[in-house]
Amino acid sequence: MAFTASDVKELREKTGCGMMDCKKALSQTDGDMAKAVDYLREKGLAAAAKKSGRIAAEGIAFAKTNEDNSIGAIIEINSETDFVAKNSEFLNFVKTCTQTVVDKNPKDLDELKGCKLANGANIGDLLTEKISTIGENIKIRRFKRFSGFVVTYIHMNGRIAVMVNANVKEGSAQDKNTVKNALKDVCMQIAAVSPSYLSKEAVPAEVLEKEKKILKEQGVGKGKPENIAAKIIEGKLNKFYKENCLLEQPFVKDGSMSVGQYIKDVGNKVGSNIEILEFVRYEKGEGIEKNQTDFASEVASMVK
Repeated sequence: MAFTASDVKELREKTGCGMMDCKKALSQTDGDMAKAVDYLREKGLAAAAKKSGRIAAEGIAFAKTNEDNSIGAIIEINSETDFVAKNSEFLNFVKTCTQTVVDKNPKDLDELKGCKLANGANIGDLLTEKISTIGENIKIRRFKRFSGFVVTYIHMNGRIAVMVNANVKEGSAQDKNTVKNALKDVCMQIAAVSPSYLSKEAVPAEVLEKEKKILKEQGVGKGKPENIAAKIIEGKLNKFYKENCLLEQPFVKDGSMSVGQYIKDVGNKVGSNIEILEFVRYEKGEGIEKNQTDFASEVASMVK
């Protein structure tokens, strides 16, 4: 019995399995839809669809660059348990996805899942396979790709990953290594302090207005002449910048200078202008509502 692309699509919708798995199932069963569903169930692949609704808030944040640091990618992939996040099969899947982002530059998650691998399958098919074989829901949550002079840092075995992109004038290999180490320091700063913005200029106007409103409601500058009150508020805003803007933050390795000053000093030493353009910080599971489980009760219910 022959089958069409529509049949493959229908089987995918019924089972939640990858396109390649559905195509193979229909080939093995001569296009018989019911037998194809059974085939996928027997292979354990259809079970992946049931797992896809379960909360995945563990996992790993990962980042890497290509050899010359001209392209970098950062990704968060979630699993249900921390145990699985340490599984070599899961980690290899994370690395494959990250390398695919570096190589193929997909624009979004759907395009990433459609990226072909060397064996003819795509990332979406591989994801379905891993859900089935590992036995937990796995979700590719987010990713970002930079091109320029890119440096990455992974903290606490993937709890936090950071990627920084900079514009750097070409220099000697030794200079490049110095700049790379400096940007690694900046990555570590971002991991530790979690700035919200790159610079003062990057803070949205509505955020500043909100801060000013809060300061006024707190009575900052109240009863002072208008020009004095404005200076007091400006001083408070400078504190806000130092807390929230990367380039204004005190450098964690030397509190006597800001991150912006540190990068400027490094640039002066190597005779190169270093401009940090953008950064990304991913912390695994941030913003995901986790199931609150009483472990003792769960074990007891399993015994019963």
